[in-house]
Amino acid sequence: MTELSDVYIVGAGETKFGELWERSLRELAVEAGLRAVENAGVYSRDVQVLYGSNSLAGIINGQENIGALLSDFSGIAENNIPAIRIEASTASGGAAVRQAYLAVKSGEYDLVMVGGVEKMTDVFGTELIDLTSSVLDREWEAFFGATPAALAAISARKYMADFNVEKDALAMMSVNDHANASKNPDAQYKNKITLEQALNSVAVAEPLNMMDCSPVGDGAAAVLVASENYVKKHKLEGVKILSSADAQDYLALHSRKSLYTLDSAKVASRKALEGAKIKIDDVSFAEIHDSYSIYGLMELEDLGFAQKGKAKDLVYEDIKLNGRIPINPSGGLKAKGNPLGATGVGQFVEAYRQLKGKAGERQVKDSKYAMLHNMGGTGSMSVVHIVGGE
Repeated sequence: MTELSDVYIVGAGETKFGELWERSLRELAVEAGLRAVENAGVYSRDVQVLYGSNSLAGIINGQENIGALLSDFSGIAENNIPAIRIEASTASGGAAVRQAYLAVKSGEYDLVMVGGVEKMTDVFGTELIDLTSSVLDREWEAFFGATPAALAAISARKYMADFNVEKDALAMMSVNDHANASKNPDAQYKNKITLEQALNSVAVAEPLNMMDCSPVGDGAAAVLVASENYVKKHKLEGVKILSSADAQDYLALHSRKSLYTLDSAKVASRKALEGAKIKIDDVSFAEIHDSYSIYGLMELEDLGFAQKGKAKDLVYEDIKLNGRIPINPSGGLKAKGNPLGATGVGQFVEAYRQLKGKAGERQVKDSKYAMLHNMGGTGSMSVVHIVGGE
């Protein structure tokens, strides 16, 4: 049996996130991939397999066979390496990195590229709402008018009522994201917002308003994942992926035990912490999947940072960059952006920069361990990684 290998991120790169009207799906993907290769200082000919993360290109852009597309326009098709699309709804990025982790861990490959990309601004308005609702149960949710925002709002109303949580607590998730994104040159929105602005923005689905919802946007991110042997042979300074875990829950929100408990996050977080042999208090910062502000509070609880109903005690001070547990130093999904297939991979780009001490103004002091949580749909799937260590 092949000896299991330690796994490292040796390079990371991303495009800016935003409404990139003039850029195509393939252009964004190639830019991110080249940035990762340049950052790592390796040769693209050494890449042995490519995993491409994407959620909706088939129905938004009319483009399937994403793996081959990325391989072709990255200039590595002539190397005849496997190029495979990984799709797990809005958790596609985290799932793709997990496949890379497993491929390297097993000893099958020494250098794997993961590229995540989404081009969402090719459609707009009600059409885009319908297309993004495909991440739900189409027959039992979307068919009856449910949208991702509407289901998040249902969770929010029940959560706020049961735990006596004010709207301010939800809004503070977005205030924190924007404060951090103001220091991130890749972010879609670099403007800081006040609590009052967050509370008074345009309603989307009561009690959620525009500042509670991640934006529509385009972007790409890429990381290179390598074995310990490759790192040592080429004298690279990588960041270790200590553990990787995923878990599934029911697709439809109405099938779950609770409207505001993410069992997939609870299970994946527990497995990831056990695999990394650390405790939740050892985590230096976390990138979480706050596509809607309510999910930010739910994840703080279900990942293990707070007891159920108590995340409201963290959102005013503790989650800031200089707080007890900095959350989303990148700016999170609300402000950095949420181009679905790129989002989870972008979390690794941020973790790599933070743990290498190269995050600039948003650097988390003395960061050692990062927890990364990428979520599918309304919580049907969660992928959790622990990155860092000595």
